[in-house]
Amino acid sequence: MGWLYRQVLRPFLFRQDAEAIHHRTLRGLAWAGAKETVCDALSSFFVAPALPVEAFGLRFPNPIGLAAGLDKNADALPAWQALGFGFTELGAVTWHAQTGNPAPRLFRIIPDQAIINRMGFNNDGAPAMAATLQRWRELGRWPGHPVGMNLGKSKITPLEKAPDDYAKSLRVLLPYLDFAVVNVSSPNTPNLRQLQDKAALDDIFFALNEVRGDSRFPLLVKVAPDLTFEALDEILELIVPRRIAGIIATNTTIARPSASDPVRQKIYAEAGGLSGKPLRDRSTEIIRHLYRQTKGSLPIIGVGGIFNAADAWEKITAGATLLQIYTGLIYEGPGIVNSIVTGLLARMEKEGMKTLREAVGSKV
Repeated sequence: MGWLYRQVLRPFLFRQDAEAIHHRTLRGLAWAGAKETVCDALSSFFVAPALPVEAFGLRFPNPIGLAAGLDKNADALPAWQALGFGFTELGAVTWHAQTGNPAPRLFRIIPDQAIINRMGFNNDGAPAMAATLQRWRELGRWPGHPVGMNLGKSKITPLEKAPDDYAKSLRVLLPYLDFAVVNVSSPNTPNLRQLQDKAALDDIFFALNEVRGDSRFPLLVKVAPDLTFEALDEILELIVPRRIAGIIATNTTIARPSASDPVRQKIYAEAGGLSGKPLRDRSTEIIRHLYRQTKGSLPIIGVGGIFNAADAWEKITAGATLLQIYTGLIYEGPGIVNSIVTGLLARMEKEGMKTLREAVGSKV
């Protein structure tokens, strides 16, 4: 199935505008997600073997999740489980609906298996998201795996009002979620990354803790790959006092690899966050540092440049408990989750491991 996608379907899709084909694909998955028989058919092709993982009080049927940004408005929520994913992170969602940045805002660098996006948190807003999630529940189409939400700051909200903006979104969405992720690391909302400062992030989590109260609802934070280790260590100082359940490492990067040919140079000159294979090594480096600093006590979700089981194994042995994919799905196709989980099981058997937990951080 992977070969068929890469050799036949992907060339056809990649001849079309990147954002246009993204929306068409989502519409198709939304249609499929609403129909149990269609989802069952998808599952028969793409379901992944069981590889259960437990983290921050939740049980995941396998460690491969859908990264935020692919399904911003929960349009295709039931379909992601049918494609084999072990969990889904929706969003990013903001309190205010917003259209995002002007198009074009999504670019492929095909030779490097990379993507640049400057979408700018385009979404329907948290209240509309809550209504969509409620509709999926009423239709009986809720997935059987954990569902999380990526929370962003509305562009019109000043930085000093960011805690309230995040808190209002969490308040209306909390009844529908298994976990939530504070996104202060997207490069596509002006000044958002300033909120990765320890004091600013502390204020945000203080406001979110007021919403979740004494519950054990997991709150995570997503960090940028462009942070220094010192800045990451400052964020780690908030883990215990603010009850942060885990870290997602990492978001997209504003760094660019060197490119010799003019076509790639021109695309890399586009503003926005870079994802895909060029991000792989840096995200793994961040994971390894976070695992080492926390002595393995904090669950890490690794994301960035995961295309196959070898990439996944690299991140797990560097310290990631769970993984997420985005660009890999676009380049490798809908069979990627099954392929990765099958490969992980084979690697565990080769290493004599009975659980994936044994592999986490084993090369740190």
